[in-house]
Amino acid sequence: MNGAHTLVHTLLDSGVDVCFANPGTSEMHFVAALDRVPGMRCVLGLFEGVATGAADGYYRMTDRPAATLLHLGPGLANGLANLHNAKKARSGIVNIVGDHATAHLALDAPLTADVHGVAAPMSHWVRTVDSVDALAADGRAAVAQARARPGRIATLILPADKAWSEAAGAPVRQGPVPEAAPDALDAGAIERTAQALRTQGASTLLLLGGRALRADATRWAGRIAAATGCAVMSEFYGARLERGAGRAAIPRVPYAVDAAVAALARFRHIILVGAAEPVAFFAYPGKPGRLAPPGCRFTALATPAHDAERALAALCDALDAAHLACPVLDQAVPGAEAGAGPLDSASIASVLAALIPEDAIVVDEAISTGRAFDRPTSTAAPHDWLTGMGGSIGYGLPVAVGAALGAPGRKVIALEGDGSAMYTPQALWTMAREGLDVTAVVFANRSYQILRGEFAGVGAGAPGQRATDMLTFDRPALDWVALGRGLGVPAARVESPAAFAAALRRALDSGGPGLIEVVL
Repeated sequence: MNGAHTLVHTLLDSGVDVCFANPGTSEMHFVAALDRVPGMRCVLGLFEGVATGAADGYYRMTDRPAATLLHLGPGLANGLANLHNAKKARSGIVNIVGDHATAHLALDAPLTADVHGVAAPMSHWVRTVDSVDALAADGRAAVAQARARPGRIATLILPADKAWSEAAGAPVRQGPVPEAAPDALDAGAIERTAQALRTQGASTLLLLGGRALRADATRWAGRIAAATGCAVMSEFYGARLERGAGRAAIPRVPYAVDAAVAALARFRHIILVGAAEPVAFFAYPGKPGRLAPPGCRFTALATPAHDAERALAALCDALDAAHLACPVLDQAVPGAEAGAGPLDSASIASVLAALIPEDAIVVDEAISTGRAFDRPTSTAAPHDWLTGMGGSIGYGLPVAVGAALGAPGRKVIALEGDGSAMYTPQALWTMAREGLDVTAVVFANRSYQILRGEFAGVGAGAPGQRATDMLTFDRPALDWVALGRGLGVPAARVESPAAFAAALRRALDSGGPGLIEVVL
């Protein structure tokens, strides 16, 4: 048994049984160990950002970490954007990165890099294996870090010689690493918050984020609102919002600064439950960075390290509101999708509201086209809605891969802008190889449409020809039908709401991967 076998055995024993990989020469002994040690599901990504994004999606649906396998500093660098997104989503990942054999580092070969330095900004914990005898302990420590609450990015750097060297024997079995216990709730803070809600409910907002967006938690929030008259909203970005008909109505704080400021203007007190103070995504000349009104008071009822559902239930009990009914959303009217108007954000949202299957997972990277989807789709059949958390585009298709693997049997719909989809189109190939039930809907407006708005928003004036060329990609136009089919995914192009509805039904009924190019 060599070091690579030791690490694979340790991961499996610790409860990590999925590995998203894009390996190279320094990882070949680990690949061989994955081949020879039964139990690990190995999923190849043709780009490292697919592997890291898929691990993010897997954690969001399972609350358990997967492993990634990346090649040296440059391979890790290729995966950093989606590690950043995963870190912001508080997803736990065991990120294994190969390195040159220890003695080879002194030769400064072409791929030599400061792997630790590359990993540190997007990781919570980084460790380089310094001996074969330490591998089992290091591997288990990485899993324990990833299973912290909230989840953490744990990067374990594995030099090639530590992988190929003989180990003293099989690692001692210790069993799965459990998720870390949540931090204890502050009973005094719960009572003080309840008292504030009794007297100032109408001017108070309950702002939810993280696991407070799960259905059981939002039900408690709805009862609190019914008892006190407070408002309930979610952060604009949510790792996993369980929403839809029969669930509590949780509108999102708007993305745009002016709209967000207006939505929050009446609140004098904001109670944070797994959420952070709302701030603008970017700085804009003459606009505030903080979105709440001046003088607004913030109370942190529960951080992401707490059990958000327990915190809301305890607050509900303190208000004597547990017996109240939580107001819920009604189901969208069946058949409303077959409109005859133009194919735009409104008609697309109507189709989605009518056709999102019950228990589906929607991964939202629709960017500009999807800004108007929130309210219309809130009355679709109950489903999970996943958004990008770190703002780095190219997250949607890889996260859909991980979500499908983490929740087999559930339909996955990935809503994608054509610009952001081009960052990680290789994920389509992984969907095809793994036979994943994912429907990718690509909104083809032939531009970075969101950047056109941002150009104006920051006061940069009207774009000239050179600026326009940097914001559009219509010479030549992308052919998503050809791209999808070339990567093994059946694809269709639609240009009307009725055609979109028909194509979406077919793709969902297929039971496998599909792509729909929606021409706008």
